[in-house]
Amino acid sequence: MTDAAAPEPQLAGDLLSDQVYGRIRQSIIDGELAPGERLVESEIARRYGISQAPVREAIKKLGHEGLVTYRRRRGNYVTVISADEARQARMVRAVIEELAARELAGNLRPEDEQALMTAIDEMRAGAREQDTVRVRRADLAFHRRVCEATGNPFIARVWAVLEPSLYTLNAIADPFGFGDLRRMSAWHERLLDALRDEDTDQAPRLFASHASAHGTPLGDE
Repeated sequence: MTDAAAPEPQLAGDLLSDQVYGRIRQSIIDGELAPGERLVESEIARRYGISQAPVREAIKKLGHEGLVTYRRRRGNYVTVISADEARQARMVRAVIEELAARELAGNLRPEDEQALMTAIDEMRAGAREQDTVRVRRADLAFHRRVCEATGNPFIARVWAVLEPSLYTLNAIADPFGFGDLRRMSAWHERLLDALRDEDTDQAPRLFASHASAHGTPLGDE
């Protein structure tokens, strides 16, 4: 994040650190800030027209989530994740989603089904525009809603802790693994069909396979 970057709208109001946190986090998720890129508090503060204190708090929060790493005497950097860490994240994600699917299968409420269908529609729209960021955001929204729809607050909380790291860890399905972005929506349609079914074994199996496949379309593993 440098002075040469396009100027950002200035922030105002209460909880400036939360606003800065949200913007930096989204930039990491969208790939605008790459792994290993340095975050300079003074530059970010100037960009948003604020003091360094809320920027420091925002970066600290991102550090707690694992999205930013502090290097002694060098500063803060977008976290670089190893292949082994990505594998471990996918393992945790598979367990959470398998449990969520088991609880939700055959018990899908109309409002949750509609929300999942909306996420799939977003994937289709993103694919038409070849907008990978839009597809990945819809992917994440789909799985977040599945965990929240279970009504189990512990599943939702664990997902909320894991979610911020999923993009950086490359543990959300890689759209490029499909060759054609349109296959993303077809994959998620199959997951939704499994949740509609009362077969409580099929949905958990598919969700666990999806979470651990890392971009490999279901049925192609």
